Amino acid sequence: MTDRERRIKDVGTLKALAHPLRAQLYRCLIIARSATASQLADQVDEAVSLVSYHLRKLAEHGLIEESEAQSADGRERWWQPASEGVSIHDEDFRDAPEKAAAHTAASRLFFEQRADMYRRYLDERAHWSDAWTTASDSSEWLLRLTPDELSAMSKEMYALVRRYEERGRAAVAAGDTEGRENVAVHTYGFPFRT
Repeated sequence: MTDRERRIKDVGTLKALAHPLRAQLYRCLIIARSATASQLADQVDEAVSLVSYHLRKLAEHGLIEESEAQSADGRERWWQPASEGVSIHDEDFRDAPEKAAAHTAASRLFFEQRADMYRRYLDERAHWSDAWTTASDSSEWLLRLTPDELSAMSKEMYALVRRYEERGRAAVAAGDTEGRENVAVHTYGFPFRT
């Protein structure tokens, strides 16, 4: 992986990622860093052939790429994200109705998948340790901001999360895996009227 984050600006790539299974596979690869179609098929409970097809579609749009083999079996094809993540911005899709519609549809899919992740956590919360359930957070703040203030706050929050992401990756690379779990952080900042 070379790029820190890829900004998606074209409808074709957005639609490629906005397929429910592809978005799930991409998320799995971001977590695993490298995996085979067979490994991913086990995670998403789908046929290897179907997973392979969708991985190739993600690769066609430059979202993932082949990686070095992680085992001696030369028949296995390993995949990795082509960047450390993606970003999708409204201003890249608002110049045409079909682009705006594609962006809205993708945003709804991503939101539903994130909500499903949180619902799963709530259903499984009793099986997590007290330390994890105490550390978990669900908050809502209702602020009065300008667009510039919301943008600045979002950038500060993004930088904070990136620092913790880098800290966690460095610890894992150094062999410090004790007590570490995958953690999802979802934020939404948007205007509303009552």
